[in-house]
Amino acid sequence: MLSKPRSVLVVDDSALIRTMVREVIAEFGDFVVVGTARDGADALRQVHELNPDIVTLDIEMPGMDGIATLRELMRDAPRPVVMLSGAETRGDVDLTLLALELGAVDFVRKPNAAGTQQVRQVAERLHEALRAAAIVNLRGPAAAAAAAGMPAIRRTPTGLRRVTPDTRAARAAVAIASSTGGPRALMEIIPGFGRELDAAVLIAQHMPPGFTAGLARRLNDESVLAVTEARDGEPLLPNHVYVAPGGWHMRVRGVEHGVGHSARIVLDDSPTVWGVRPAADLLFVSVAELFGSASVGVVLTGMGRDGSAGLAAIRAAGGGAVVQDRDSATIYGMPLAALESAGADRVVSLHGVTAAVETLLHARRDGASR
Repeated sequence: MLSKPRSVLVVDDSALIRTMVREVIAEFGDFVVVGTARDGADALRQVHELNPDIVTLDIEMPGMDGIATLRELMRDAPRPVVMLSGAETRGDVDLTLLALELGAVDFVRKPNAAGTQQVRQVAERLHEALRAAAIVNLRGPAAAAAAAGMPAIRRTPTGLRRVTPDTRAARAAVAIASSTGGPRALMEIIPGFGRELDAAVLIAQHMPPGFTAGLARRLNDESVLAVTEARDGEPLLPNHVYVAPGGWHMRVRGVEHGVGHSARIVLDDSPTVWGVRPAADLLFVSVAELFGSASVGVVLTGMGRDGSAGLAAIRAAGGGAVVQDRDSATIYGMPLAALESAGADRVVSLHGVTAAVETLLHARRDGASR
């Protein structure tokens, strides 16, 4: 429970949704709705009048939609924003992912029906998102860049040269854990990896089904490494990035064949771990078991402690550990838990993660070659 209730402005063009969200939040006890708005212009006016701690914002609205509203809000009066979304797209752009890149803390999928079960599921997810918004670090680099109207995410130059597809079996792996604030962080990190990485990259980003494929496409558009949503049974290749599908745990497994050993992706829908699926702990432990010292674990922004046990397993196997620092993390829960449980070889800002991973991998390769 928060020390005092946080104020919330609810923005949605549907009177039914506004009423539902208001009633749901009223049951939480640690949040209070101070106003509702029917469109973007009304929302911006009420933000300046009511100064709410948090805004819940619909994406699809007539007139000024949620994306345009979010841009203005983060520039003129930045504060935590939770998007209420379906799976809207504009052309080939996933609007929910775009909102996360522009500075939204999290998103909640709207119910597609008004039944009790659907409303209960939305209520649980909304409470989780609001609790994250209540402790978000607005001083982080992404939020500061958005507030200043600066590009929030490093972009790879147009005309980037893709790494030539490699059919060799991966002999090193980088495992990444991320949750709230993760999509923005990944858009900073993954485009920074180049062909010299020579390792497979596996990402466990806490997201529901239907959104991770779009995240993989967005990362692929900005990266020299190929980025795809992982498929069960596919081989693990160097200089390829695999995003765990929402709703599925991802592990790696060794496979013997006539010319040696290789690794493959294993997906399953077994029970959640720490309340999430995919869970980074399961991924990290499998990477530690298969790659040992030729592995690096990375724990990024998010609530909870997923990744802590897995990072300890990687370190115990001789692998490297990178943890995002407090100042650059949107939510410092997962990095702090990992640091306390497993320690780290490097504690770095978001901008330093790529270099830290490459340094640790290369040091282990150099040591193994002597």
